[in-house]
Amino acid sequence: MDSMEPESNEVKTNEIKNSDLKGKRVLVVGLGKSGVASALFLKTRGARVSVSDSKSEDQLRAEIPTLLDAGITVETGGHGERTFRNQDLIVVSPGVPVDVPQLAQSRAMGIPVIGEIELAARFLPATLIAITGSNGKTTTTALCGEILAKAGKSVVVGGNIGTPAVTLVAGAKPESWAVLEVSSFQLETVDTFRPRIAVILNVTPDHLDRHHTFQAYAETKGRIFSKQQAADFSVIHADDATCELLARKSLGRVVWFSRSQQMAYGAFVRDGQIVFREHDAERPIMPVSEIGLKGAHNLENVLAAVCVGVLSGCADADIRAAVGQFHAVEHRLEFVAEIGGVSYFNDSKATNVDATIKALESFPANILLILGGKDKGSDYSVLQPLLRQRVKRVYTIGGAAEKIEGQIAGSADVQRAGTLESAVHRAFEVAKPGDVVLLAPACASFDQFNSYEHRGQVFKQTVRELAAGERAS
Repeated sequence: MDSMEPESNEVKTNEIKNSDLKGKRVLVVGLGKSGVASALFLKTRGARVSVSDSKSEDQLRAEIPTLLDAGITVETGGHGERTFRNQDLIVVSPGVPVDVPQLAQSRAMGIPVIGEIELAARFLPATLIAITGSNGKTTTTALCGEILAKAGKSVVVGGNIGTPAVTLVAGAKPESWAVLEVSSFQLETVDTFRPRIAVILNVTPDHLDRHHTFQAYAETKGRIFSKQQAADFSVIHADDATCELLARKSLGRVVWFSRSQQMAYGAFVRDGQIVFREHDAERPIMPVSEIGLKGAHNLENVLAAVCVGVLSGCADADIRAAVGQFHAVEHRLEFVAEIGGVSYFNDSKATNVDATIKALESFPANILLILGGKDKGSDYSVLQPLLRQRVKRVYTIGGAAEKIEGQIAGSADVQRAGTLESAVHRAFEVAKPGDVVLLAPACASFDQFNSYEHRGQVFKQTVRELAAGERAS
């Protein structure tokens, strides 16, 4: 077997010394979670930091005091043209489109524009593992972190999973592994970002309102291994045609995972067992039956995580134990409650059509499905076959309701519920024992909620209130 441990500090992303930022003028654009973290991070390293956000002062009242207390200049209610001038560096948050005029002008003036994930990678002393994909990123990232921890390795986990990567710098060590979930929005602004292990789980249409075309979206995903070298590893889904095409651009060693094919180098399923093979050497890792996660898509996530575990030097027994003990992350096919024989599942993280398809495939029939939210330029008509086969009724919510209803007409009984709470209550009134009430909205959450987490919390709270009412009656 090839040596799977980091070869030297050469395989790690270049670090920047604090002196490189001291006195530099740095603008952070966008005050989401990663924007605030970036601003505070930069300030502690001596930069002269200012932040700018299009939201109003009232909308940002929770974030502003912390920034002002740190001596950071705050601009709200829009981006002034002068704000972007005379900067040494601009750090843009993932939620800010990279093609806004001010950023385009800044680039034309030679001002570097990077994202928080790039900023973090330049400072992290750890070996980087980066995971992207249209679906499954959070589950796979969390599972990889658990595998490395079970193997006794120093590990930090963050990125798009919820913990800004820059906040990991303080806790990372040269011997640490940093497992990062990376979105397409974050990959738009990478420059020197070089993961030792880069994973692409799948690529299906998503965020077309931002990337405009599927080709542009796929190419952005492929940026995850654009700076890799021959010593690095690219873990890629062999059953995904777009992933196969992206693999041709990898300069690292390609390691495949598949649930339908036996791979010469990678992880696959044979006779109910997960096997990792490197050419002629095989390692039986674990029985598929020990995986606690629902759905065929989660088997694919596990196969990818097994590759990461092997490539990072984890023992087979530790990989098996970590996978066997791992349960679904919050808001991803999360079981909430059973009320009167009806099961309620929260898959608020199903923010695109492909994720909703995977959720529907996890249940054989009798589904009461909640769809809708903020449209991302999606085609909902592809849901029709599964709606006919498995769904008793669809409740639509949010801004995409009318579009969804038009594209799935005739494939299921559809009712406009308007709000999530109304949809849950309507499903509760008609559901029979054996039914499944499933929130898998296929849309972003930002029309009615702060985030997909907020949407999932509202769903769970509504379900729990109904359960409490049933117990009290």
